[in-house]
Amino acid sequence: MSHHNHEEIQLAGNKLKYSLILSATILIAEVIGGVLSNSLALLSDAGHVFADVIALGLSWYGVRQAMRPSDSRMTFGYHRIGVIVAIVNAVSIFVIAAVIIYEAYGRLREPPEVKSTLMMAVAIVGLAANILVTWWLRKAQRSNINIRSAFWHAFGDALASVGVIAGGIIIMLTGQFLVDPIISVLIALIILWSAWSIFREGFRVILEATPRDVDILKMIGALKSIEGVKDVHDVHVWSITPELRAMNGHILIEDISISDAAVIRSRIEEVIRDQFHIEHTTLQMECQKCDPADLFCKLTENDKPVETSQDENKT
Repeated sequence: MSHHNHEEIQLAGNKLKYSLILSATILIAEVIGGVLSNSLALLSDAGHVFADVIALGLSWYGVRQAMRPSDSRMTFGYHRIGVIVAIVNAVSIFVIAAVIIYEAYGRLREPPEVKSTLMMAVAIVGLAANILVTWWLRKAQRSNINIRSAFWHAFGDALASVGVIAGGIIIMLTGQFLVDPIISVLIALIILWSAWSIFREGFRVILEATPRDVDILKMIGALKSIEGVKDVHDVHVWSITPELRAMNGHILIEDISISDAAVIRSRIEEVIRDQFHIEHTTLQMECQKCDPADLFCKLTENDKPVETSQDENKT
């Protein structure tokens, strides 16, 4: 990890810590306000703030772990802890959304009376706090799935606060208490959408799937166009985190000196880095034809890799 990245992660960790303290304070206020006002929308918002507290705490822990250097037992370091934290945060949002929808169903049948003034006052305080948290995390979340999961917790809660305030205004103007559970369901659906995207991305990393924006067939074609490269096979591309990617593969070249092979390897690494944004590359240079059973080794008549070769090997 570069010194610059280390400083950025440390700064993000401090922001997460301050966000955690602020969210815990808002949680206490919203629970008290929700009970006193009898507002499910406000209590559902408090439930999401509770998830924020857990999410921010886990994210802070994940950032701290990611800063630990690699060692003989964890040669890739501790970056995956942040991915696991992101998945846990996403699952917690699923659970909270399910609880909110279940409670809202009961209130849709028999809407209780809600004290809209108190409901709005507490929601305004919560909105201000969540706007501050999302502002703190807005830059760091773009390049870190762990912090992104915490960001969406806070952003979803800010949307929830807006919904609670809007619901309070409608109740004051119309006296329709049915608005409270309806807004609660809308809040749940919004946060579910964000949770699913984070869960899906984190799960792909755990499965070591190829990043969505990397076309391996295009990569192989680009590498084969490099002077001195006769063939490329047994290629694997995966993510340690969504931001940290790795690639390994076998490169078929002529039987040449090590120094000449190093020049070819350098060109390959440059293409992979510049065109496919992969920094960690491991290449095996060889001068013997590949085994047709190897992934991406079987060729078509047009001398292009066949993507289905892996499935054919399983049969």
